[in-house]
Amino acid sequence: MKITISKKGTWLPLVAAGALLTGCAANTTPPLYQWDGYQPQVYEYFKGQTGTQQQIDALEKALQQIRAKGNRPPPGFHAHLGMLYASVGNDQQAVAEFQAEKQSFPESSTYMDFLLKKSKQQ
Repeated sequence: MKITISKKGTWLPLVAAGALLTGCAANTTPPLYQWDGYQPQVYEYFKGQTGTQQQIDALEKALQQIRAKGNRPPPGFHAHLGMLYASVGNDQQAVAEFQAEKQSFPESSTYMDFLLKKSKQQ
């Protein structure tokens, strides 16, 4: 006669291991936006570690790299660049960046319209 002893909960480690391994599967969905140094650049600017023109140059370079890869810049990228251009007196480029932000992210239209109106008043 054969006796089989079964304990409750012996299957739990197997299920946990399976769930863990499933969670480690590679993500094949490409990201919506390419950040490409945007966040560290903005952080350095707000900490006062870079000047306005240095920030503009760095963001323009990052924008070229993002577009070269066929990706989109993240939300706020063009708006931030537009604010930088406005702060150095380059109103035409600032307006172009605000319009680019508005086109890329329609939910920002109200704020971009406010900034465009403000730039026309000055």
